[in-house]
Amino acid sequence: MSSLIGSKLLTQSQAQKIRENAGMSNLSLEGYLSREFRLNESQLLKAKSEAAEVQAWKYDEEKEVPKELLGIIPPDAAEHYQMVPLEKRDKKLYIGMVDPTNIKSQQALRFILLRSDMEPVTMVVTESDFNKIISQYKGMRVEVKSALEEIEKSLEERPRGAATGERVTALKETPVTKIVAVILKHAIEGGASDIHIEPMRNNTKVRYRVDGVLYPSLILPSTIHSAMVARVKILAELRLDESRIPQDGRFSTQMNKRPIDFRVSTFPTGTGSSAAEKVVMRVLDPNKALLDFEDIGLVGENRRIFEKAIEEPYGMILVSGPTGSGKTTTLYSAMVRVNKESVNTISLEDPIEYHIEGVNQSQIRPEIEYTFASGLRYMVRQDPDIMMVGEIRDSETAKLATQAALTGHLLFSTIHTNNALGIIPRLLDLGVEEFLLPSALLLGVSQRLIGRLCKFCKEEREISPRMARMLDEEMSQLPIRILRDAKIQKPYKLWDSKGCPKCNNKRTKGRIAIFEMLQMTDQLKQIITEEAASSVKVKEEAKRQGMISIKQDGIMKALKGEISIEDVLRVVEEQYGEEERQ
Repeated sequence: MSSLIGSKLLTQSQAQKIRENAGMSNLSLEGYLSREFRLNESQLLKAKSEAAEVQAWKYDEEKEVPKELLGIIPPDAAEHYQMVPLEKRDKKLYIGMVDPTNIKSQQALRFILLRSDMEPVTMVVTESDFNKIISQYKGMRVEVKSALEEIEKSLEERPRGAATGERVTALKETPVTKIVAVILKHAIEGGASDIHIEPMRNNTKVRYRVDGVLYPSLILPSTIHSAMVARVKILAELRLDESRIPQDGRFSTQMNKRPIDFRVSTFPTGTGSSAAEKVVMRVLDPNKALLDFEDIGLVGENRRIFEKAIEEPYGMILVSGPTGSGKTTTLYSAMVRVNKESVNTISLEDPIEYHIEGVNQSQIRPEIEYTFASGLRYMVRQDPDIMMVGEIRDSETAKLATQAALTGHLLFSTIHTNNALGIIPRLLDLGVEEFLLPSALLLGVSQRLIGRLCKFCKEEREISPRMARMLDEEMSQLPIRILRDAKIQKPYKLWDSKGCPKCNNKRTKGRIAIFEMLQMTDQLKQIITEEAASSVKVKEEAKRQGMISIKQDGIMKALKGEISIEDVLRVVEEQYGEEERQ
C-alpha cells in the first residue's frame, strides 16, 4: 500500500483505516477499497499486489486461457478458493488468486498439483478478472471454442473450389450454425437487448447491450465473420448475394420453450478487400415487454394517476423520453391492461416489437406512403375503441391524433420532449389548436430508465451533510400523503452496490423507470386557453396538483434501495442541464 500513499492516492490515516476496518466490514480488501475510496481497477490491483507481495496480472480478453489449462484446476475448486490457471511456461504454472495470502487456497493448490511436475507461481488478480476467467469453465466461450475446433477440422477435410450453392448448403451444416445459436442463447440468458457482431481489423467482436450499456463478450477469428453474417441472413431471409447496401429482416425461434423474436439489421463497413458487414440484432422477448406496472417502476401516486387515465373512455395519453427510455414497454403494459374481449384495440407501429394477443397491430411502411398519418385515417374506419400510435412526429399526425381522441377513442402515443411539462407546448408547435387540446389530452408522462441495484451485493451507505440537505429539500416539496404512502421517512437511507458474480460486477441487474406525470385539470385547461400555455403557469399548476418530478420519483426509489442516488442525479442532469445544476 506504500505506493498508493507515495503517489498520494491514499493518506496515511486512510491506509490505517483500511487495515483496521477491512476485516470488520464483511468485504474483501478489494471491495472495501472500491467502496470507501472509489479506486479504479488498476489502483486496486497495485494495492493488492503490494499487500500480498506477489506480482500482479491483468487479464487480456483477446488472449483467453487455453482450454487444456482450465482442466488442471476443477471448476468447483477454482470457484471456492478463487484461483484460476493463467498460463504455462516450461514447467511453471502461473496461477491467479484473488487473495494470495489465503492459506487454505495455497494448501488446496499444492494438493491439486501434488502429482504434477509443474511448479506453481502465484499471481494476484482482481475480482473482476477472476470472474471473467471463471466464466470460461462453463457457458458461451467453451461452447464456441468447441465449435471453432469443429470448423477448423471441417475446413481441412472440405474439398477446395466448391461452388457457391454448395458453400451455402455446407454453411447450414457447419459449426458456424452452432456458434450463432450459442450467441443467441446467451443473449437471452444474459438479458441482452441487442447483439452486435462487428468486423474488426484482425478479428470479429461480439458485444451485448445489457441494461443500456454495451459489453464485449467474444473475440472470434475474422475468417468466420462472413459465414456468421450469412447464417444470420439465412435466418432472417435476407439476400446472401447483397452486401453493398443495408438490409433489414426478422426471425423467430424457440428459447427455453418460449418464442423469441430477433430484429436484424446489416450494415456495410470498410472498403475494398477489408469490406465486411456489421450485424445488429434486437432481442424481442415478449416476457420482458409485457410487464406489470410495478415491474417497470410505476408505483404509488404515479400508478394511481396512470391507471385512472387509461380507464377513461376517450382522450390522449402521451409518453415522452429519449430513445431507449422504455416508452414502448410502458405503452405495451397499458394496452395489455385495457385490452379486453369487449373492446377493439388497434396499433400503428414502426416496427412492431412485440405481438400482443387480441391487439390488431399494423406495421407502417413510409416507402409506400403508409405512414402514421395515413394509417390513422384508416384506423378510425376500423371501429376502434383503443388506438396506439407509435410516435407523434409531425403536424398531420398530431392533428389527426387529437381529432381521434375527441371523437370517442382512447389513444396512446409517444412524443419527443424533455419532460412532461413540454408536451403541451410541443403539441401547440405541431399545430394543434389551443381550444381543442384541453379536451383531448388526458395525461402527459415523461420517463427515464435507471439500472436496479443488484440485490445480492447492495448495502447501506453513508449520507453526506450536503446530500442530506438536498434529499430533505426535495422531499419537503411533496405532499405528506405521497411520502406516507411511499413509506418515506427520516432518517433517510441510501444504498449502493459494489458488484458481485451475480451481477457480473456491473453493480446493477435489470432496469426500472422513473416517471413524472402532468394531469389535465380544470386549472390547466384555463391556462392553455387563456395564457397560451405559459411555461411558468404550467409549472405552477404542476406544483399545485402535487406532480412528482422525475428527480423526486428517482430519489424516492433511491431511498427505498432500488437505485443509486448518483444514477438519479446523472439522469436528471442529462434531462434538465443547467436548470437543475443551479
